[in-house]
Order: sequence, then structure tokens, then C-alpha cells
Amino acid sequence: MKIAMIGTGYVGLVSGVCFAEFGFQVTCVDKNPVIIDRLRAGEVTIYEPGLDELLVRNARDGRLTFTTELAETVADADVIFVAVGTPSRRGDGEADLQYIHAAADEIAAAMKPNAVIVIKSTVVVGTNADVRARIARARPDVPFSMVSNPEFLREGSAVEDFLRPDRVVVGVHDDAGAAAMKRVYRPLYLRETPMIVTTLENAEIIKYAANAFLAMKVTFINEVADLCEKAGGNVQDVARAIGMDNRIGSKFLHAGPGFGGSCFPKDTRAYAATGRKMDAPQTLIEQVVSVNEQRKRSMAERVIEAARRTGAKSVAVLGIAFKPNTDDIRESPALDIIPALQKAGLSVRAHDPEAREAAESVLHDVTWCKSAYEAVDGAGITLLLTEWNAYRALDLKRVSTLMSGRLLFDLRNVFNAQDLEGSGLEYHSVGRPLVGKSANT
Repeated sequence: MKIAMIGTGYVGLVSGVCFAEFGFQVTCVDKNPVIIDRLRAGEVTIYEPGLDELLVRNARDGRLTFTTELAETVADADVIFVAVGTPSRRGDGEADLQYIHAAADEIAAAMKPNAVIVIKSTVVVGTNADVRARIARARPDVPFSMVSNPEFLREGSAVEDFLRPDRVVVGVHDDAGAAAMKRVYRPLYLRETPMIVTTLENAEIIKYAANAFLAMKVTFINEVADLCEKAGGNVQDVARAIGMDNRIGSKFLHAGPGFGGSCFPKDTRAYAATGRKMDAPQTLIEQVVSVNEQRKRSMAERVIEAARRTGAKSVAVLGIAFKPNTDDIRESPALDIIPALQKAGLSVRAHDPEAREAAESVLHDVTWCKSAYEAVDGAGITLLLTEWNAYRALDLKRVSTLMSGRLLFDLRNVFNAQDLEGSGLEYHSVGRPLVGKSANT
């Protein structure tokens, strides 16, 4: 079986490399020759732990190749995966399907009979049926199968998620598509990984509903954190206790500055927009979108108010990526919080172990530092936005000595009261009691 992977972004590259690891012949296609040249040279174009080793090994063994030639690749492929971007459309928040449609048109022109076309991109309900009709109109005499196979990869652990998933969701239109997917995922099937074979529409809804629900959990615990702060509680204790209930579960119950990344913000907007369009309003998720945007603004206001109170003029920001173990800054809380701090007149010094290159073109007038200690040197306030392991090991006494001020805002609850002992820092976290506040503040 020969597999074509259209798109070498996050989903496409991880999926293509992992399918090659399964033993299939995989060709990844991208229109950008610079990206293809880098991949051919064994250079991974995204930061994802473990991906570089798999890419180099499978390319060396001849199972994985890269090209800009879509038509040639599609013409020889048995299964064609579409993993192109579906960004939020300006104005209404719906998923922009222009890249899906462009890929479908090119696939239709080149595919061989009985090809299986699989949309792996996150698309709103009805897209697979529309694409199927679009291809059938272009090639009415060529039989093919249409499949929806949404991904559930977490950035920072995507390789592990692909190779050992909780489940595989496959939406199909015919038996041939189902059979092809069972063959593609046979290595997982042998490990007894659950495979849900359902309709195209169900698969599309499953993806959006899953992400919307997880985003709702994040937003819920953030509001619980607000209540804990007012009532003198500790959100970590509350989250731990409610997470022990198997009906709730402990994952995604970590209070912070709001969710970001390439999935949750985009998918919640698209899910809400689909509900409005189909006259089935998803009011819970619409509220999640609104509350999350306000969350980022309120986090910035906390720091700004503290700066006014203490006279601080500069902030050291630790972490720009939306989560650790990735260089992805898409819709990271940092992209809202840093400009808000600057607008309030605060200068910003920043550090991130992996995301600096991506952030430099987006965040302006920021002093970029080579280490966390360089960033905090002379800062009136230190603001921890991403829970990189490198920050967990910071010597807080050294941080305090280097800073001109004494305020540490930990928006990821990385540290605890014991970590602060003897540091002299005034420690603000999320949903937990203040530590070390001096008498005159």
C-alpha cells in the first residue's frame, strides 16, 4: 500500500512519519520547496520530541520521501491523506476550507481508480460529503472512497499519541474505505486499540465535540480558580479531588492563563459557528470562547495592577509557546498578554527554550534573552507563562537576587510555598493563596 500525505504541517508531518514507521511507503507533499528541501535533508520543520529520529530512520530506509509534485504522487497512491490547514475564517469564526477544496481539485485530476481519499484535517460537519460530491463531479467515471479520519494529537506528545492512541475514529461512506483504514491502522488494531467506524458526519462532529469539551474543562477550572482566590481556597486541591471522580477525570483540570494553540481556539470558534449556521446554537461553547478571551486580558491586568502598585517598569516573561515541548505560538496567551503589558508602558524581556524564532516576527519591541536568568536580570516583575521543565528547576533565590523587584507571577502554578522559602519573593499564582506578601503591599 502506498500512502500520499498532502500537507507537511504539524498533523501531516507527524502522521506521514508515523505511517512510515508502521512500514508503509509514504510520500509527503508540500507546495513549499524550502520545506521539502529541509525535510529531505533530515531537518524536522516543527519541534516535536522524538519526531526527528523517526524521520531520519524511515527516510534512510526508503519508506519516507518528500516532494512538491502532488499530481505525480497522487497518481501512484492507494490512500491519499489530506492534512492541510483549516484556519478560522475572519468575521464569523468558521473553518476556512479553501485549502481543502484546492487539494480536492488537484487530487480529483490525478487520482487512480479506487483510490481512498482521507481527510485528516479538522473540518466542520458536512465537509467530507461536500468534498466527495466535488470530486465525483470532476471525475464522474472514476470510483473512489471517501473517509474522515480526524486526528487527536497533543503537541509535545504527538508521536506517542499517534503510535499509542486512546482510539482511532474513522468515518466512511463505503465498505472499501473502511477496509482500507483497517489495513492502514493494522499495527494498532493488533494492539487492540479501539477503532470507531462510523459515518462521515459523526466523525466530523466527534473531533469538534472532543476539543470543545476539553476546552470547556479548562475554562471551568479557571473559573473555579477565580472562586478559590476570593474564598481563600486552593484550586489544585479542588481539582485533584473532583478529578478522582471517574465521571470527571483529572486531565485538563489545570488552572492557568487560558487555552491557546492551533486547535482549541480555532475549533471552539468553528464549532460554535457551525451551531449557529445549523440553527442548533452551542451556547456553552460560545461562552467558553468569550470567557477564554477575557481570561487572557484579566491575567495581563493582574500584572499591570501590580506594576502600578510597586512602581515596576519591566517584566521578564518566561515562556512564549502555548504549552511546553513545542515551538508553536499560535494563539498562545503570551501573544495577548505581552502587547497588553507594553501598551500599559511596561518593557518586556522574554525567554523561551524553543519558540523564540517563531515569536520574534510576531512580538515587537521585546528584548530576547538566551536564558531565564538573563531575562529576570533587572526586571521588576517575573511572569511565568509556559511550564517548561527548565523553569521548574529555577533557583528562586538567584532569581530574587537578579531582579530589581520582588514580584513573581506564576500563571501555571509551577511552584509551591516551600519552593519560595527564603527567596524574598512575593509570589502570585492562580487559584491559590498569596505567598510572601510584604506588610507595605
